[in-house]
Parts: sequence; C-alpha cells; structure tokens
Amino acid sequence: MDKHLVIAIDGPSGAGKSSLARRAAARFGIIYVDTGAIYRCVGLAAWRLGIDTKDAEAVAALLPSLDIRMVYSEAGEQRMYLGGEDVSSDIRLPEISICASNVSAHAAVRAFLLEMQRKMAREHSVIMDGRDIGTVVLPDAELKIYLTASAEARAQRRMLELQAKGIDSPFEEVLRDIELRDWQDSHRAEAPLRRADDAVLLDTTDYDFDESFALLCGIIRERFGLAE
Repeated sequence: MDKHLVIAIDGPSGAGKSSLARRAAARFGIIYVDTGAIYRCVGLAAWRLGIDTKDAEAVAALLPSLDIRMVYSEAGEQRMYLGGEDVSSDIRLPEISICASNVSAHAAVRAFLLEMQRKMAREHSVIMDGRDIGTVVLPDAELKIYLTASAEARAQRRMLELQAKGIDSPFEEVLRDIELRDWQDSHRAEAPLRRADDAVLLDTTDYDFDESFALLCGIIRERFGLAE
C-alpha cells in the first residue's frame, strides 16, 4: 500500500477491538498492534513474581529488568515474548486481565511502553487498539475510532468465548468483571479510557462480528479514500 495508514482504536474491554482490528489489518495489508498485550506482559511478569500490581513503586522497580518484544509472522500475527518466552497464551488468562488493568494505571509503566508503540506507527502502517491510543499514544493519528458495546453485550460475548475454552462462568460473574474493568479503566489517574474528541463512534451492541467488521472497513475506506 502506497499510503501510510495510522489507525487508532480505543474502547472498553470486550468490545471486539482486538478481533476486529486484527481482521482489518489483514484486509488492508497493514500491521496490527495489540497494545493491551504489551501491558498484559507487564502484568504477567509482576504476577509471576508475586508483586502487588497495584503497588506503583514495586511495579516501577520491575520495569528495567523486562525484555518485552512483539514478533510478527509472515501472516501478520502478533506474538508476545517476555524474556525470550512466548507468552501469547499466558497473558490471556482471566487473572492477568485485572493485573494488566492495574499496571496500566501507573505512570511509570505507561512511559516505559509509550515509545515502543509510537515507534511502530512511525515505521509502519498500523492499526493499533487499546484504551488511550487516540488520546495519548497516537494523538495525531489520521483516523481514530471509539469502538464500544453495552456491558451486557460484551459480557455475553465473553461468556461464549470462555465456554468455547471449556470454562463455565456464570453471566452475572462475567458481567461483574466487565463492569469492574470499565470502572478501573475510566477512573485511573493516568490516561483514563475516554473517547477522543475527533474519534468516530462505532457501537457494535446490535451487530454481529461480520456486520461490525463491514462497518469498520467502511469507515477506514472512507477516511483514506480506499477502493472496495
């Protein structure tokens, strides 16, 4: 692709950001950067060492020793490595989600990872998703999208994902976790989750995955003048 595309997608947990962004990256031949996976690596490292992920000083002390790398396959799949170990599966454990949310609230962690994310956007056409991409990480992105859905819809989707993995979690429990993550992400002192003033709103509550993907692609094509 001749154009340099920089697309920032923000939104709450479980809205489908990662799945939709990954598929859009493949469709338009650009790199997908899952920034949440980077924070999950920090959370995993702290969790493995028994560090309280809410303790800003303890987490900050851990950062200099971390070796976090994003590796992309020829198909564009992002794999996360922590100290040379592929932790792409481990960082998706439910307990690591809360750890990731906790560490992402610390200013030292955000500063530590900021340049890694910006460097990717400078050097490649990217679609990057997270909580503060359009507001903090890539404030000059050509296209910003705020992708959301109701808490109930997100909990239902998450519950189905867990069931597919053989994990039986009651809807009320999954919903409670979603709402807790929403509150933490939107009330943290550092770069809270919010919609950028110039972000396009994409609410997927009433749409299935394919319909949401079609809407996302339409927004991208319109903004960058791309053909079908």
